[in-house]
Amino acid sequence: MIGVIDYGVGNNASVHRMIQRVGGSSISVTNPDMLSSVDKVILPGVGHFDAGMSELVRHGFHDGVLEQLTHRQRPLLGICLGMQLLCHSSEEGSRPGLGLVNAHVVKFRFEAGSTLKVPHMGWNTIGAVRDNPLLPISHDEQRFYFVHSYKVVPGDPQLTIAHADYGGEFCAAFQKKNVFGVQFHPEKSHRFGMDLMRRFVELT
Repeated sequence: MIGVIDYGVGNNASVHRMIQRVGGSSISVTNPDMLSSVDKVILPGVGHFDAGMSELVRHGFHDGVLEQLTHRQRPLLGICLGMQLLCHSSEEGSRPGLGLVNAHVVKFRFEAGSTLKVPHMGWNTIGAVRDNPLLPISHDEQRFYFVHSYKVVPGDPQLTIAHADYGGEFCAAFQKKNVFGVQFHPEKSHRFGMDLMRRFVELT
């Protein structure tokens, strides 16, 4: 059973549908007590960093709660803003993040005259850079749907499991033991998103 944290800041219905499409089962987790009844957890999210952290804390999902979850070796996947909330901090706000991953979040910046726009929105290819359970290292194209103005910068490059390019390489996905984050939206990424979600569902 996968628990999808519902703190009012996310595209939860689409995440549930994707889990069901790949043969998984899910429930909405609205308070920390429900975490004891799930095997894996997804933290979705869209919007502003500080607003997301405020709602997480208001619903009781502070850093200690999710840290205890990861100590019990239950896989945790952050999606888009959810990935960023797993980090220490963000230039988008002043609140501290959950700090489960040694990383910070910075805004996309481009040289004068660049035609690239912020947010980075639409389909982009990613490339896995090391072995991991979610994204295979492959010469075949893997395409995912992105919508974000800020990018994750890991303190240790070895945390990155996949890159994408938008005015330069950036971290599209990371892994720290059983904690995963993806900057893109697998629930909007058709067969590529289904493949990733299926692998997450099948994690043991």
